[in-house]
This record gives sequence, structure tokens and C-alpha cells, in this order.
Amino acid sequence: MLKTHGPGEHPPDRCSAQAVQLPTAYTDTRTILRSGNLPTTGHLCMKLSEPNSLAVRTENVCRHYQMGETLVRAVDGVSIDIRCGEFVALLGASGSGKSSLLNLIAGLDRPTSGAVIVKESNLATLSREELAKYRLRTVGMVFQSFNLIPSMSLLENVELPMRFAEVDRRERSMLARQSLERVGLSARLSHRPTELSGGEQQRASLARALINRPQLLLADEPTGNLDSRTGTEIMELIRSFNQSLGMTVIMVTHEHVLAEKYAGRMLHLADGKLVADLYKDGAGKISEAQPTAREGPQ
Repeated sequence: MLKTHGPGEHPPDRCSAQAVQLPTAYTDTRTILRSGNLPTTGHLCMKLSEPNSLAVRTENVCRHYQMGETLVRAVDGVSIDIRCGEFVALLGASGSGKSSLLNLIAGLDRPTSGAVIVKESNLATLSREELAKYRLRTVGMVFQSFNLIPSMSLLENVELPMRFAEVDRRERSMLARQSLERVGLSARLSHRPTELSGGEQQRASLARALINRPQLLLADEPTGNLDSRTGTEIMELIRSFNQSLGMTVIMVTHEHVLAEKYAGRMLHLADGKLVADLYKDGAGKISEAQPTAREGPQ
């Protein structure tokens, strides 16, 4: 049974959506590093799920919060199924709820009511430690702001998730080098973030997000701080990971052209509600949701 919080209440243990990715994802993990429950290196390179199985399901999920005397319904009764291997774009105007929904799927925020189910686990019911493990094992995140630690080299930034997971130093260095090579940064290992262009910093963020081979890659306006040419390069990288690794991608964007070019499915939100669910076929034709998709509550 899910606990429903009253209009003036905030759910417990809320994580700031503006926090830097790695400290947010792994600070809670410090308390469980020696519990014996964290993944070994073999688990970090986890096997991806079978196609057509569900990657994410939300059931009438809501995220409400009080702002002064106003109840803000950031996410308001959204029910969706996202299958493994899909490339999904969340679209909508500013304040539509797209980033709030992404934060719920990332485990960075808790729903006021409803369920967010990933691999049969309801994130709404997980403890802080369980959410930390979820973010460590299952999710990779890329933000509009790159969230690299300026005092660290690129190699150290990309290694950081594995340091928290206590992976052997030699092994994590090898994996980090491979991840940076995958995004074309093998010649920038010792550079600090401030010595790189915006596109290079975002590619480094991608390398860090992919270091543990997550099942979900969540991207919040990944091209927002980039010029069009560099943004295209980043999107091509994300699409290649989706296609070659079978990785499920959920991307927030306000750019319809970008969504139509790269995503196979477009979820449009307005005022916290799902208002359209569109699919793109192999010929690029966009149509209403497939008959197998569940509709949200009316």
C-alpha cells in the first residue's frame, strides 16, 4: 500500500533535482559500501533486458508540493509503459512536468502518490539506501549542465562511480579509459573540465553515465548548452548507445525537431498530465499510441 501525502506535505527523504549527479547518486551509498550488497565488477557491466519487456511503468503517479498557499501539481496522474530498448522523448512547455517526471524515474525525487516501477521494484517504497543502489546499478544520467567536478581530471570524473562501488583501482582505470574512448576523448584523459569545450564536457558526462552499463539512460536537455553542430554529435552518440547496446533512453527536451529525428516515441505533457502519446514508424510517420500502450487515468 502506497502512502499518499497530504497537500501540504512533502514526501520524506527528497533528493534535490538540482544536485550534482554523482554526489546525489552516491552520497547515500557511503553508508552501505561495506554491507556486501553492492555490485561486483561483473554486475557493473550488467546484461541488458530482453526486448519488449518493460523498462519503466508509472501508475497514476503524482508529484505535488506546496508553494505558499498554492498546490503545485508538477506531475498529476501519469500512467505510462516504456519498453526496454525504446528511445522516448518527454516534450512540453516549461513547467509541464517533464523534468519532474524524469526525476521520479531517476529516483531523485519521491512521488506524492502512485507508483514508479522499474524492474519490478516500486521506487516509491524503497529506502534511501535502496534508492542509492538503484541509481548506482540501473540508471545513468546526463544533464544540461555537465556536472563534472572541476578539480578532477576527466579520467577521475569518469572513475568516480566505480570508486564508490569499491572497484579495484586498476580495473576502474581500464574501464574509464574504455568509456572515454567510446565517446572520442581518449586524448583528453588528464584534462580538467575547464580545459574542454562544452561538447567535450558533455561527452565526458556521457562516458561517466555509461561506465556501469546502465539499463536506463536519462537525459535532461542534453543539448541545451551546446551549439547545433555539437548538439547533433551528442545526439548521434546517444542514439548509437540506444541502438548498439539496446539501452533504454528517456530524454527531456523542448525541441520538437530533435525529438522527431531521434526518438521513436514522444510523450507530450502539459500541466503535469500526459496529453499525447505518439509513435514514429520505420518510415518516419508519426501516429497515435499503439494499441498495446496503456492510457493514463481520465
